[in-house]
Amino acid sequence: MDEVWFVVTPHNPHKKKKNLLEDYHRLAMVEMAIEDYPKLRASNVEFKLPQPNYTINTLVHLEEKYPRQQFCLIMGEDNLKSFPKWKNYDVILDRYPIYVYPRISEGVIDNQFYTPVEGGKGVYHEKITMVNAPIIELSSTLIRKGVKEKKNIRPMLTKEVWKYVDEMNFYRK
Repeated sequence: MDEVWFVVTPHNPHKKKKNLLEDYHRLAMVEMAIEDYPKLRASNVEFKLPQPNYTINTLVHLEEKYPRQQFCLIMGEDNLKSFPKWKNYDVILDRYPIYVYPRISEGVIDNQFYTPVEGGKGVYHEKITMVNAPIIELSSTLIRKGVKEKKNIRPMLTKEVWKYVDEMNFYRK
């Protein structure tokens, strides 16, 4: 993987838009959070696509715009559970490698992606790679809730992002 693009989506069709900050604020925070990492890139590609947008549309758009690039999808383990509800998830699974980062999650991942093996851990679909990484208890929900409850969430954010959240008075209501 040469780069990781953080694609900020204006409207996730599986979430309520009223809970989101304006697109440009979320993009600005991603840019601040990754500014010291040259292999990470914030992307507003979905801002220009019809809404609500779907991951398959973004991937197809990126392939058309950057035909020499090979794209894959990185998602949290929690998103793999709802993956069968995504528009054209089967096409995504067929055409793109998927890397799944472990998350603290409840329940079991849909068995259509996982085959138990006797005496072993089992195997995932050939296009799905479970990333061997530490589970970090961090999410946007946890940050929003922490700010609202006046907890010290500063260590979870870069100095610049915390300053932005604090000065803009985000998540306090």
